[in-house]
Amino acid sequence: MWKEENNQLQRTFEFKNFIEAFGFMTKAAILIEKHNHHPDWRNVYNRLEVSLCTHDAGNIVTDKDHQLAKALDELYGE
Repeated sequence: MWKEENNQLQRTFEFKNFIEAFGFMTKAAILIEKHNHHPDWRNVYNRLEVSLCTHDAGNIVTDKDHQLAKALDELYGE
């Protein structure tokens, strides 16, 4: 579930293992590029932490971030 905090949408995705996490990141990278968005993310083993904000709008959360969050949720299977 996404939470809005410190002018960012944040979520942690969990997977069975590193391979599944990396596979999601690979698919997500293609999706993210199509959205012309570049989030901050961090992967450790089976966890992927994602933070979204729109840099062009002054580093605040915009509709662009909510659209990408929804697309990542769909990719994750939610």
